[in-house]
Amino acid sequence: MNQSFNVQGMTCGHCERAVTQAVKALDPQAQVSIDRPAGTVDVASALSREAIAAAIAEEGYTVAEPA
Repeated sequence: MNQSFNVQGMTCGHCERAVTQAVKALDPQAQVSIDRPAGTVDVASALSREAIAAAIAEEGYTVAEPA
């Protein structure tokens, strides 16, 4: 299932890696695509939206509801 998240606070490549690793820690098969300037994270995974958002938030980023 493809899901899109608005993530605030990503400022560098390290941020992108942290978010990617957090999602892949829960689902190693997940495909993560990040557009840092737009603040979006697209995830293809069977995980629930809540689980993915929680994993990203645990890394210290704010997951906002889509506009």
